[in-house]
Amino acid sequence: MAGQDWFEKNFYSVLGVPQSASAADIKKAYRKLARAHHPDANPGDAGSDKRFKEIGEAYAVLSDPEQRQQYDAIRAMSGGGARFTAGGGGGQATGGAGFEDLLGNLFGAGGMPGGGMPGGGQQRVRYTTGGAGGARGGPESPIFEDMLNGLFPPGSGAGGGGNGFRSPRGPMRGSDLNATATLTFRQAMEGAQLSLRVDDPQAGLRTITARIPAGVRDGQKVRLRGKGRASEVGGEPGDLWVTVSVEPHPIFTLDGADVRLTVPVTFPEAVFGTEIEVPTPDGNRVKLKVPAGTPSGRTLRARGRGVKTAKRTGDLLVTLQVAVPQRVDAKAREALKTFAEATEGENPRADLFTHQDEKR
Repeated sequence: MAGQDWFEKNFYSVLGVPQSASAADIKKAYRKLARAHHPDANPGDAGSDKRFKEIGEAYAVLSDPEQRQQYDAIRAMSGGGARFTAGGGGGQATGGAGFEDLLGNLFGAGGMPGGGMPGGGQQRVRYTTGGAGGARGGPESPIFEDMLNGLFPPGSGAGGGGNGFRSPRGPMRGSDLNATATLTFRQAMEGAQLSLRVDDPQAGLRTITARIPAGVRDGQKVRLRGKGRASEVGGEPGDLWVTVSVEPHPIFTLDGADVRLTVPVTFPEAVFGTEIEVPTPDGNRVKLKVPAGTPSGRTLRARGRGVKTAKRTGDLLVTLQVAVPQRVDAKAREALKTFAEATEGENPRADLFTHQDEKR
């Protein structure tokens, strides 16, 4: 949308919110109006279809912080009503004030700064959009162009587009959009291609095919370039940011490219050592050697059994936990008593008090 159109359109009024409305209030108002005037809810109603487009246009500007700031500045400068026309020699404005009146008010009755125009009295300075390009004060004049670049900064939408104002920068890119996706644990490990329903203020609800990379974490935001809102002035489209939720797995957890698993072992297995078989995330099994005298909490590594990403293949990290039986029979109890008597005098907590004394 050309910047000059912003002089006549009151987007706050379209959404029914005050100019001081927060981003959350603007979004809430847009969603309520968009539902009420959506073409699917009003088939064959041309008036509702037009209203829906106006609502989307207003939200597209007010939901983007940069565009909203530019819109507010232009509306404040024009008093909320003037519109400049590019045709004709007089540069008259449809809102009742001439283009030269607005610029004259900015620079006073003396005309352009350094323009050599006679000051004093009620003399008015006329800025034309036609005539010789090299004339002082004309549309090709460096002074004129610099001034307009100040009023309409690059990327504001007022430069280019056939209105005679030149901008040193290209068209503004489209805004980013946001979506959420819930993945199973296997999808998070292997990556997945999803169809997401995205609320686009310009096009309404639309379906976007998104490829989520392998190894994504719960709560991570994935950036999909070029999947966002289309540019209104021929620029690059924005991006789509997908916030991912990963469903928990009963036994596995993700740790970057690695997968973690906690496995119980018996006390004799930890003391004497053993070989155990554990499941892997791909549905297979792998054998691991537990060294004799392994303490509870030690982690063993099965290489290459984790997440396969473009950068690396992760490992399966198996943490051993010595299982304490809840019930023991008489024979086991006698064996434990014999073991306790044989190891009497050993205190595994002795080092705690040694380190405590060192810190004093």
